[in-house]
Amino acid sequence: MKQVNKYLRKSVWTGLLLVVIAAATLEATGLIQYYFSRKMLTEEARQRAESEMALARQKIESVMTTVETATENLSWTAGLILESPEYFFIPIRRMMETNDIIMDAALAFTDGFYPERGKWFEPLVARRGDGFEEMVLGSESHDYMTAEWFTKPILTGKGSWSEPYFDDIAGMTTVITYSVPLKDTTGAIVGVAAADITMEWLNALMGQIQLYPDSYGTIVNGNGTLLASPPETLKFANPLRYTSSVGDTGWSMSVVIPEESVFGGMKHINTLVLLLQLLGLAMIFLILRSAAKSQIRYQELNEKKQVMESELHIAHGIQMAMLPNIFPPFPERNDIDMFAFLDPAKEVGGDLYDFFIRNDKLYFCIGDVSGKGVPASLVMAVTRSLFRTVSAHERSPLHIVTNMNDSMSDTNEDTMFVTFFCGILDLLNGHLRYCNAGHNGPLLLGDTVRNLPVEPNIPLGIVSGAAFKEQEADLAYGEGIFLYTDGITEAEDKNHNMFGEERVKSVLAGGNGMAKDKLAKLKKAISDFVGGAVQSDDMTTVLIRYMNDRNPDTMERHLILHNDIQQIPQLAGFVEAIAQEKHLDQSLAMSLNLALEEVVTNVIMYAYPEGADGLVDIEAIIRKESIDFLVIDSGTPFDPTTVPAANIDAPAEDRPIGGLGIYLVKSIMDTVEYKRYEGKNILSMTKKI
Repeated sequence: MKQVNKYLRKSVWTGLLLVVIAAATLEATGLIQYYFSRKMLTEEARQRAESEMALARQKIESVMTTVETATENLSWTAGLILESPEYFFIPIRRMMETNDIIMDAALAFTDGFYPERGKWFEPLVARRGDGFEEMVLGSESHDYMTAEWFTKPILTGKGSWSEPYFDDIAGMTTVITYSVPLKDTTGAIVGVAAADITMEWLNALMGQIQLYPDSYGTIVNGNGTLLASPPETLKFANPLRYTSSVGDTGWSMSVVIPEESVFGGMKHINTLVLLLQLLGLAMIFLILRSAAKSQIRYQELNEKKQVMESELHIAHGIQMAMLPNIFPPFPERNDIDMFAFLDPAKEVGGDLYDFFIRNDKLYFCIGDVSGKGVPASLVMAVTRSLFRTVSAHERSPLHIVTNMNDSMSDTNEDTMFVTFFCGILDLLNGHLRYCNAGHNGPLLLGDTVRNLPVEPNIPLGIVSGAAFKEQEADLAYGEGIFLYTDGITEAEDKNHNMFGEERVKSVLAGGNGMAKDKLAKLKKAISDFVGGAVQSDDMTTVLIRYMNDRNPDTMERHLILHNDIQQIPQLAGFVEAIAQEKHLDQSLAMSLNLALEEVVTNVIMYAYPEGADGLVDIEAIIRKESIDFLVIDSGTPFDPTTVPAANIDAPAEDRPIGGLGIYLVKSIMDTVEYKRYEGKNILSMTKKI
């Protein structure tokens, strides 16, 4: 009997233990189900929101494109009939008749362009019900010359959208204006053509976004000002919010969804499931059944893990395919020897490198994204694509790095940054220009292994508008530049000793071996050093050996200044270095410096608005019998060659202001030419020697 009771007690305790285990298992199962259900519903809400925003964005961009095209056509048409202002209402009215979205349109001219009509002259056509009203505006009380829609196109020379404002003249409602410069037959800007659209259609469009009960859409501008929303927008606790940009307008569109609309049904279902689970605990077979379900759930999770590992493996292949991985990369060239490898610590990583050749110049880069895993790999892909996009139309490492930093900083909501090194190697003469952004400095491989002098600067993606510095060096025949990420020098053995830069130098020193062989030797040395220790960081290297033994007649030199008059003295050193290379006499060097100083000073003083930070790019192309100087800026369009020549024979009091500087430059240089290209002023000057 005692044995039976003992067995019975043991069975009871075993049963209670099984019930507790089953209860705990069921509760855990419910939580997991809740988690994945919530995740699935959240993903569904995101996809629906993105789809709805894509449709709305397409409608918005279609409307804005239509208005832009119509306004630009109006500007072109008006420019052809400037001598007949009495006919201006005809093209304006025709544009209004074919574009129902436009509330009113006008031509606004600069101060006194038509003297007989006074200071202001703004013929305007406004929509009135089913018809139109023609009027001429412009007065002290309606000084359109101070309005953003008038001043901005004249200042920038291109079309732009204004911020929303209340139109108390033609429409008595809130509008936005698209305006473009109005030019005469010589290309001079004499006014603007403008078209207004109300904000009511945006509000109506946002009111159509009804993904879930009580959900709604909004649009804000770059300053955070609300542009459009339904008439009544509700406030919810912890709503789901999805945001998308609207074209190049700087606007952001958001869809706001209350949590209850997405998860309310799921919560009721989970409560019911929990009650059923508690009732099921009364029956022992449900305990076994629950155990079986737990086993099935475990199997499902294991299968999902395998799928995830497979997807990560695929992602690794995609990431590696983005980088140049065929060596030698340029088999048709004998002036360069290259090799590179990237070994991520995980399936996907945050290191990157890239290179390509354009106009006999090798553009190359290396970078290291902060963080690890999938987030870092996404930033890596964006950085590499951005390098390709920006460097495709830039010739300066400084401009490439600056543009990439500004673009990445503006969208860096997760505060991830990238250490980055960018260089351009002239394969004709071995001249290297480079710009560093917080990356560890490369090594120069020649008779010895030495560090390339680099300015540290800050990494990409931290601060928009950050200043970077470009540097220069020259590679002789057979010399190489070795770029790497800190995963190389910080590789650790089991005792946490680092491989270090000195070991890198020791492995790479000596001989003129091929780049592939040197990097293979380095990779083996690191592997032998770390032994069985787990790799903790991505390892990336690029080795570039300059193999052109020619001595071409053409060389290039480069200098970039900010629009700060204090930087003018740097010109003297720039010209002096060129004079020494070409063995120019002192008087010619002084004349070249005087001409350059005159041109660059004018750019610094007048090209950019007061207080704005701008750059002046000076390039020197040194040939056997001549030197070409290019002075490039992105400031206000100005052709100095059109300035009337100064009459130096006239008395000083009879000479008009200006003209003496360009006269001096033309007297020194053999040719002086100007062109405007891709938004930049380019003044080219040639001196025969």
